[in-house]
Amino acid sequence: MISITVTALVFGVIFLAELPDKTALAGLVLGTRYRASYVFAGVAAAFLLHVVLAVAAGSALTLLPRQIVSAITGVLFLGGAAVLLMKKDDDEEDIKKPADQSFWKVAGTGFMLILVAEFGDLTQIMTANLAARYNDPISVGLGAVLGLWAVAGLGIVGGKALMKRVPLRLITRVAALLMLGLGVWSLYEAVAG
Repeated sequence: MISITVTALVFGVIFLAELPDKTALAGLVLGTRYRASYVFAGVAAAFLLHVVLAVAAGSALTLLPRQIVSAITGVLFLGGAAVLLMKKDDDEEDIKKPADQSFWKVAGTGFMLILVAEFGDLTQIMTANLAARYNDPISVGLGAVLGLWAVAGLGIVGGKALMKRVPLRLITRVAALLMLGLGVWSLYEAVAG
């Protein structure tokens, strides 16, 4: 039986924890380039897989040293920033023809980005902790996946709306700088302990 209280609590915690995270940035950038429904399908599938893994692992993920998780996250942020900064300006032509992108290519891109970037992320660890604490994997899993999907949807829709007013080049540069800052901060946390 699903506990509405546990589901709502987990939704709120995961939503707030993920809102300032790289997922919103990734969704925003992908949402400016590709059809939103295709991006969301891939991102949603990756989040579902992450939640299943986190809930299944329960408290096992909490045994990982926080410094290692921070170091991995920092490297992933820096890698994402590098990819964005090395992007050629002529790639903006893709935006004019988002319908030319196949569902599987776009959904696959969103899936792989989230699958790699979110592995070992704070919200995945939080989901495992919450699953261990409440011993209610279905309610915790439902709350977590709905919270993650809500953040991803906001990022993707926000990306589409933002593109109408701001050039992609500026959005990409700002996203890269934010990811660079988050990467440096994560590596600082790894070193500082």
